[in-house]
Amino acid sequence: MPECKFLNEYSSLPKDLDQYVLKPLFSFSGSGVIFNVTEKDILDIPLSERKNFLLQRKVHYQPIVQAPDGLVKTEIRLLFLWNDQASRPQLITNLARLSRGEMIGVKFNKDKTWVGGSVCFFES
Repeated sequence: MPECKFLNEYSSLPKDLDQYVLKPLFSFSGSGVIFNVTEKDILDIPLSERKNFLLQRKVHYQPIVQAPDGLVKTEIRLLFLWNDQASRPQLITNLARLSRGEMIGVKFNKDKTWVGGSVCFFES
């Protein structure tokens, strides 16, 4: 999991802000996410609202899935449920997301091919 902290938890900002993404906690489809964060972007957020934002270290996805028209980046999200009586969580389902945009998500992949969501199958 990438390094991530609530914005209000910082006493001083990281010097390498170019390696971070600023994310609102409550957004849909990447809206409000800032990839090339500047100190001004952060200072523009009122102190009272900073608890609603995360500063997360960037994940650099590599295009590895071969599509008919080039390579595509992918992310696999796993959903686990953990029964209180179980010793470990159980994998329930997954979501494979394909992207050619700067971020994995609908907003960043408009008018692109071989992008979107799917499911992964695993050998048992």
